[in-house]
Amino acid sequence: MLKGFGNFLMKELKELIRDPKILLGMIVVPLIMFPVLGGVMSYSVQSAQERAQRATLLVVNNDEGNWSDFLINFLNVSARISVESNIVLDNDTAMELLAEYNSTQLLEIPMGFGENMIEHVNVNPNVTAAVKFYGVFVGVSIFENMGSPIDRFVYDFNRLLAPDVLKAEKSTIIKGEIISGVDPATLSSILFSQTIALPITIMILLTYSIQIAATSVAMEKEEKTLETLLTLPMDRLSILAGKLSGSIFVAGVGALAYMIGYNYMLGAVTSAIPAEAGIDLAALGLVPSLLGYLLLGISLFVALLSALALAVILSAFAEDVRGAQSLVGFIYPLIFLPSFALMYVDIGTLPFAFKIVLYAIPFSHPTIASRAVIMGDYLTAAFGIVYVSAFTIGVMYAASRFFATEKILTAKLKFKGLRRRRKTPVEEF
Repeated sequence: MLKGFGNFLMKELKELIRDPKILLGMIVVPLIMFPVLGGVMSYSVQSAQERAQRATLLVVNNDEGNWSDFLINFLNVSARISVESNIVLDNDTAMELLAEYNSTQLLEIPMGFGENMIEHVNVNPNVTAAVKFYGVFVGVSIFENMGSPIDRFVYDFNRLLAPDVLKAEKSTIIKGEIISGVDPATLSSILFSQTIALPITIMILLTYSIQIAATSVAMEKEEKTLETLLTLPMDRLSILAGKLSGSIFVAGVGALAYMIGYNYMLGAVTSAIPAEAGIDLAALGLVPSLLGYLLLGISLFVALLSALALAVILSAFAEDVRGAQSLVGFIYPLIFLPSFALMYVDIGTLPFAFKIVLYAIPFSHPTIASRAVIMGDYLTAAFGIVYVSAFTIGVMYAASRFFATEKILTAKLKFKGLRRRRKTPVEEF
């Protein structure tokens, strides 16, 4: 029924397998990329667990009764604690104490704690005793709050004595200011669910833009129109400028569409937060300002431009559209690896060598900037813009020198020893 199908299928498979660009891009690169990504995530989990074990829980005892001593002894069994007494907590005092003890968690035993415990035990079991927990918000990584112990302490303490005798009133310290009624773990989860969409959007945008730029150049070579263009009475650099101008237009439209979509997504996430959660991201200063949006848009634009410039150079070494798409596939690990890694980890928690690698990859910076502008760290976003702009200028300069020579017509990227002589369709059959 399908005469010759088997032979034709074998021919196609051999054709694909013999192409080293496809072999490297689809098989070798994933086998390297995902183990590296797994190693980064494994390190982040282990680091978070180690920080949790080494973390000091600072306890401020403002009650100094027998029950507060009992609670401190209970905490001391399963946590490393430091104790201060009779301190009125405000923003400055809390930050000074946390900095002094190198801690990010503070538990206050307020005055009247012991009286409430006695009343619960002897008089009214409906009375509860509350402690106040303060956690410093340090980032939106999924692993950042692995070490938050307060819920476990409250649960274990209630199991030891009586159900619901102890409760914790949680607060979050954001940018040095105490925000009452906000759970640090809940806040981090909300921001993580919102920011996880950013790297995915960046990956999609960069991938499609690269494909457009690569196809544009490769079609000129495949359809033999590049020779015609080069014989016209016009500067070679004008051809490159035209190609890049089209790419710049695509990058600008993409960055604008991204920022509109990102703004809409933030509004949708904020409106979907239950009112009882008591979390208003805008009021907490965790929504980018106008300057933050501007820096984020510029960061994405220059990253897009650098990707497009790389795509134009690589596609010039291809003979046809298929070859160009295979070549630009080598750019994808530089997009996917930092995007996946920064979905789950905070770059500040990584070893110095990993930080250098991620900062060196230009496509990391839009994701880094999106985290930075939320925390008001505009310097990091600005540094990324300067670095990626310099990288893009270097790539565009190399492209201009390349287009100014005759090599643009004959340039091919060869993998000696990896490609055998292709058989004609007649020889295959």
